[in-house]
Amino acid sequence: MTRPSRLVCVGSVVVDISMKVPGLPEPGGDVIARSSMLAVGGAFNLMAAARYQGISVSYAGGHGTGPFGDMVRSSLRAIGIEIIAPAVRSADTGFTITFVVTDGERTFATAPGAEAMLTRETLDSIPISPPDLVYVSGYGLAYPGSGPVLAGWLSHLETGIAVVVDPGPLVAEIPPAVLQAVAERCDWWTCNEREARLMTGSASPHDSIRRLAELAVREGVLVRLGRDGCLLLVRGQEPQHLPARSVEVVDTTGAGDAHTGSFMAALADGAQPAEAAHRANVAASIAVSRYGPATAPTSEELRSALAGER
Repeated sequence: MTRPSRLVCVGSVVVDISMKVPGLPEPGGDVIARSSMLAVGGAFNLMAAARYQGISVSYAGGHGTGPFGDMVRSSLRAIGIEIIAPAVRSADTGFTITFVVTDGERTFATAPGAEAMLTRETLDSIPISPPDLVYVSGYGLAYPGSGPVLAGWLSHLETGIAVVVDPGPLVAEIPPAVLQAVAERCDWWTCNEREARLMTGSASPHDSIRRLAELAVREGVLVRLGRDGCLLLVRGQEPQHLPARSVEVVDTTGAGDAHTGSFMAALADGAQPAEAAHRANVAASIAVSRYGPATAPTSEELRSALAGER
């Protein structure tokens, strides 16, 4: 696999309204949040994780012209992420309400905005060429307007441009034709255990990862297992289990993004897939030990944690 020089993200950046609650309310009920946070999230978490590891990152997804759009642009620029696509003048950026319960697990409700309005014209205007790396999220694929547009655009990308896809929690909402077209072009497919089960119908993660590899993914598949680390299947090889570090889980928001962003940054650094997945496991373990959406470690923090394993 060609080493990418830049990550181009066409995932969906939204604003996270996060609330830490003792439990989800019953229908018609209410619950008092113990704490709350307003922050930029979605694909921002992934880009931040990659950027913290030193990789060059460009955002080519949609962003609006209202207060949430302003927040997105400010947060991206603050960590040195280039904004490629122009602002959508007819809408603001969307938002996600996140409930974080006592054990750190989270539940979402998303209101789409400008990030769901990608057009082929915008995508075709992106200055991209090998050895760039492209990231696509399932949110963009699930939206009726942007899903087919993204699938069509990806199918025309040069072979030397590596594509990483994370179908996300809305995987069941992605039209099968869009899902298959994207799978046929992507180099790496990464998802969590729930998403793998929804896609394949297999109860066992080992069975799921084998079936996911049959989707015509070019390089390999990662299935994240939370506290148990992840499974990695490199094309032509047997699946291997990479365990996670044991940590106290505070908040799992953005854990998958921290994992994927760190995995891509490691590949960009020349790491082999197994080493890249191990680094991603360690990065995610640090992220879940902190409260908030964009909590991936810096390159110094990750190096320190890896050195501590020796």
